[in-house]
Amino acid sequence: MLNIVSILIGLVTLALGLVAFMPLLGWMNWLVIPIGIVGAAVGALSSSNGGRNLNIVLIIIFALRLMLGGGII
Repeated sequence: MLNIVSILIGLVTLALGLVAFMPLLGWMNWLVIPIGIVGAAVGALSSSNGGRNLNIVLIIIFALRLMLGGGII
């Protein structure tokens, strides 16, 4: 059950993160990354790894986008 919740959080993170890829909306990554961290934490509590892995991949992608945009120096 927690894996399904983690996957749903990951899908919300993905939807918001795709909006954050638009020019001038990179600041949304500061909101998307903590949501992904919560999803990864919920996924870590489950017995399956799918939701946790999805959220970890999304965190890495959006953190890289934030670094390329100059949000993290």
